[in-house]
Amino acid sequence: MTYHIRPSTAADIPTLLTLADEARGIMRRNGNMGQWVNGYPSAEIFRQDIINGNSYMVCNADNIAVATFAFVPGPEPTYSIIDGGEWIDDTQEYYVIHRIASLPEHHGIIKTIMDYCFGITDNIRIDTHRDNRIMQHLMQKEGFTYCGIIYLDNGDERLAYQKMRKR
Repeated sequence: MTYHIRPSTAADIPTLLTLADEARGIMRRNGNMGQWVNGYPSAEIFRQDIINGNSYMVCNADNIAVATFAFVPGPEPTYSIIDGGEWIDDTQEYYVIHRIASLPEHHGIIKTIMDYCFGITDNIRIDTHRDNRIMQHLMQKEGFTYCGIIYLDNGDERLAYQKMRKR
């Protein structure tokens, strides 16, 4: 399947919420009960991502949105402290990928997102919930290195990964 990526717009917010619901369902069916709870990510979070120019839609050949992600230039405040390890490199600029969500019947989304993002930067960080085995597997498959544990503003821990591509 061929996909293309475009920036999200405010008109996409209902689709973004649907994609988040689909991703939440995938998480729950795979034993991840603690991630994306209490209405997260909300329409307001998506709206702010759009305003900041960080929200993207992955569309199929028919221009139907099948996935979304946020691609945010660092520094990420919650990444300033990492326990049980260290970043591969903590001196160079980096981007962070957040809020990946896709429809379950579409495959190859992560590779499409990574190809797009590594076309912009050579240094990407990402974090995921300890129970999100699918994302952990995908990060390993995409060549990311587990670096340690970071903590969200609310104190919740996340497993942190980084990949630096050499040119």
